[in-house]
Amino acid sequence: MTVYATVQDIMALKSLTAQQQEAAEVLLPQASANLRLEARKYGKEIDSLIADEVSGEDYALAVKSVIVQSVCRALDSLAGSGNVVQGTESIGSYSLTATYLNAGQSLYFLKSELKTLGLKRQTFGAVELYQAGES
Repeated sequence: MTVYATVQDIMALKSLTAQQQEAAEVLLPQASANLRLEARKYGKEIDSLIADEVSGEDYALAVKSVIVQSVCRALDSLAGSGNVVQGTESIGSYSLTATYLNAGQSLYFLKSELKTLGLKRQTFGAVELYQAGES
């Protein structure tokens, strides 16, 4: 099983605590496996795309970037760094409501990341409302 990024790749972008480094060691193989499964849904094999002689090196860097970003999102939510998307506060008889970006601390890939890897494409379709020639 290929792991597409390392803890050092993450640490090149942000500093990690010892606990976050341990979590990253666990999350990196999971993120790599999730990305392989996601690619298979679209009929693509990540490893063969990386092995391509023409664009494989660039594709490998893009895959590494997507994996690092996904793991960073999960690590940020584990650290409780306040990824609040929506929140409400009141002072009278104190009330606080918040919606968190990644409340489940799960690994996920953004649509834009999947598009970057060529896994998700814009689709369009049309529905014929009227059939030609019928009255």
